[in-house]
Amino acid sequence: MSRWILEEPLDPEALLHETEDPACGGVVVFCGTVRNENEGLPVSGMTYEAHATMAEKALRAIEAEVRERFAARHCRIQHRVGPLKLGEVSVVVVVRAPHRAAAFEGARYAIDEVKKRAPIWKEEHYVNGASRYLEGVPLQSGEDA
Repeated sequence: MSRWILEEPLDPEALLHETEDPACGGVVVFCGTVRNENEGLPVSGMTYEAHATMAEKALRAIEAEVRERFAARHCRIQHRVGPLKLGEVSVVVVVRAPHRAAAFEGARYAIDEVKKRAPIWKEEHYVNGASRYLEGVPLQSGEDA
């Protein structure tokens, strides 16, 4: 596994430490967690799967775009794969920029792009024992990947 796609629990503090920068007055941390309900159905957990190589490539590209588009000095994204329990962190985005507006805008852009572009899929598990895969990013090849 990479430093972007991990099987072990994510550590937002580690990414904060990795991106420390006294030139940045704004830091935004977004953590997505497994919630207990979706579309009115009680959820008991989630399993994430990814095409790790392609997902890492997408996350690295998004990080670079955030740094360029929003004048952010740092952007780090990590996503977890495997089975997760309610409340566990599935994705972390850390953006540091000289000013808060850029950090907020960059973090929002980053998580939105992860949802659109990273080949990461989730299977919701329900309290009644059923499960289903939610709509995800299709695999792409060539220049689209």
